[in-house]
Amino acid sequence: MQLPPLPPSPPSSSTTTESDHGSISNLSNQIESLRIKLTPIIGSSVSSNQSSNVGTKKTKPPPTSLGSSPSTRKGAVNLPISSVQSSVDLTSEQTRAIYEKVLQNSGLFHINGEDKFIEQKDFVKEYLLGSGSCGSVFKMEHKPSQTILAVKVMPRTASNEENKRIIMDLDVLVKSYNFPYIVRCLGYFIKQTEVWICMELMASCFDKLLKLIRQPIPEFILGKLTFSTVTALSYLKEKHGIIHRDVKPSNILIDEQGNIKLCDFGISGVLIDSRAKSRNAGCAAYMSPERINPSNPEKPDYDIRADIWSLGISLIELATNVHPYSNCENDFSVMARIVTEDSPQLPTHLSFSDNFRSFVDICLIKDYQQRPKYGQLMLHPFFIQSREQSVDVAGWYRDVTRVAIEKQQ
Repeated sequence: MQLPPLPPSPPSSSTTTESDHGSISNLSNQIESLRIKLTPIIGSSVSSNQSSNVGTKKTKPPPTSLGSSPSTRKGAVNLPISSVQSSVDLTSEQTRAIYEKVLQNSGLFHINGEDKFIEQKDFVKEYLLGSGSCGSVFKMEHKPSQTILAVKVMPRTASNEENKRIIMDLDVLVKSYNFPYIVRCLGYFIKQTEVWICMELMASCFDKLLKLIRQPIPEFILGKLTFSTVTALSYLKEKHGIIHRDVKPSNILIDEQGNIKLCDFGISGVLIDSRAKSRNAGCAAYMSPERINPSNPEKPDYDIRADIWSLGISLIELATNVHPYSNCENDFSVMARIVTEDSPQLPTHLSFSDNFRSFVDICLIKDYQQRPKYGQLMLHPFFIQSREQSVDVAGWYRDVTRVAIEKQQ
């Protein structure tokens, strides 16, 4: 009987060492190239003394109450990338012209089933819900109607960039009033020095909720979150030609009735031929590889699949209560890992369905041209199952928040 041939002898240690050195050298060159490319954009945040603290523990106690405003998840780092202007740039004259157009509806509110003009002085501020890069969100009451709202208060400045963000937020919210998976805008005030955007009050964002309950969000809840978020993102793209560009747990809200909605459109971008043309602000920890390291930084060219990557990162964080790019030293470290490492996956030792794992995996395909768009995601078994499955989201939210608050008392 003829014996099978012997396996080839292993390479010598010197060959292996040379191969390892070559791989390390290539990776080092890639990181250094990325550093050179990003330094003019993010400036001092590349230095190692600015910590992003993705996934690190906070020493202060968790909140005992929840608000609907976006908050910064441990490790969520606002990344001001705005050196490359949008091809749909608004000049100061254009910005003022758009303000004049929307100004006529300032004070027009939809309250108690009717549209009417109301006065800003009739609002009573109760307390601060949260603050972000664009302003602060307060819980307020409109006294005559006894309507409770979340009011985003933003300064109106001479900055064209800030004014564009306010316009975009207003534009998306007003257009999407009747869409069930986008937070509802009841009206707004445009004054000389500030803008108020008055929205329905939600119970919490998922960022704050995760901090409160200190445990992963179960898969059946994440299924409903996935259905709501993908449906909202698809609506924005198909109806308004908009990419969100800041999908993360703090921008996904839940109310006490179990409704899950998307919010915060201040940095949304208009798509030209279904593609975005600027590298505007975003959050480093949720940013896709093609946004961080485009083939041509002077002419960035990405599409709605950048938001799909952000959704995938958010799902891993919510499903595990750990951000996949944890313990990074600074913004650059986060971005370098996103660009140079393999895509993160749900941990194998945790119990998740094959459909959920598959859905997260395709959201996080590194090559965005191979990543599915919304139409394909909506045909995925996990999306279809989540859409059709009956889940008592309100009951789950009520129970987990009650238990968490009781533990703190």
